[in-house]
Amino acid sequence: MTEPTLEGLIEALRRLPGVGVKSAQRMAFHLLQHDREGAQRLALSLQSAVAKVRHCAQCHTFTEGTVCSICEDPGRDTRQLCVVETPADQAALERTGSYRGRYFVLMGRISPLEGRGGRAIGMQQLLDRAGDGALEEVIIATNFTAEGEATAHVLGEALKARGLKVTRLARGVPIGSELEYVDLGTIAHALIDRR
Repeated sequence: MTEPTLEGLIEALRRLPGVGVKSAQRMAFHLLQHDREGAQRLALSLQSAVAKVRHCAQCHTFTEGTVCSICEDPGRDTRQLCVVETPADQAALERTGSYRGRYFVLMGRISPLEGRGGRAIGMQQLLDRAGDGALEEVIIATNFTAEGEATAHVLGEALKARGLKVTRLARGVPIGSELEYVDLGTIAHALIDRR
């Protein structure tokens, strides 16, 4: 039988995505047996992040200030707004170095099965921001899942109704791949979205 404190640590680690009982147990045992200093550092970092990190008042990404560094950057193009599902998606786009506009982070996607509609993902805040007069193009960069596609469709229709140019991330054959190994859905979309 596991001690209550150890069991609590294992249960806390299980809250991480993709971590089951055995993985959580291995992590807990490793930290306690081999890396107590790392365990202390992890605990302090988590406490600090939970206490200090919040959502940006403009784009909803994570920040320690009221407004994030991207929204504060005067060098960003205020005519473009890229809509993503999560801060992780925003970080991935930023790492490319190819986008210099602003962002809006939905913090989720529309999912009728989970009871999450437009209100739950901040659709009204997006529409309010899109009506600021400076915006010319909204790039919808939601994931290519069923929920991501539904979210893109609903947002696209609402934004087009406001007279904005709405574009969607392209999808197609990955660079360096061979067609015979690419799934048929990707090839079909690449043909439809060819340029």
